[in-house]
Amino acid sequence: MSKKKDGKKDTKLDRKTFDKQLKKFQTELVKLQEWVKHEGLRVVVVFEGRDAAGKGGVIKRIMERVSPRVFRVVALPAPSDREKTQFYYQRYLTHLPAAGEVVLFDRSWYNRAGVERVMGFCTEKQYQEFMLTCSGWERALVESGIILIKYWLTVDNEEQATPGHGTPCS
Repeated sequence: MSKKKDGKKDTKLDRKTFDKQLKKFQTELVKLQEWVKHEGLRVVVVFEGRDAAGKGGVIKRIMERVSPRVFRVVALPAPSDREKTQFYYQRYLTHLPAAGEVVLFDRSWYNRAGVERVMGFCTEKQYQEFMLTCSGWERALVESGIILIKYWLTVDNEEQATPGHGTPCS
């Protein structure tokens, strides 16, 4: 790693190092996939974060070397008029994994506390209800045997303002 013109450390990897690390991590993902299948595990991985924080890129790299029979991505659109009348978590139920599956959520139920609240897509009452029920929802997932992993990806304002900020290599 080198120093930028402003004296700060450049945290970008060179292409050779990046490719080597990526291959290593993808090999580990294939081992994880085989373990999940063999043990009949159910895994949910939630990716949250600001727009342009890299969620899509991370998910894309994960999906490059794994089987779509084991791993799948769920990126739900805005709720339909019908879904808006349902129990909030209901739209996520059909996407939960069966034995031997890993589901990657590109955004999730946390939209209620983030995007929906900020954009005015939910009422204050709906937001407060979410805040009261979210931990119970997640506890129920875990108690049912689902392995729940949550990631929050972020990019600071300075980096986000830099063109091409999402690229891993220089």
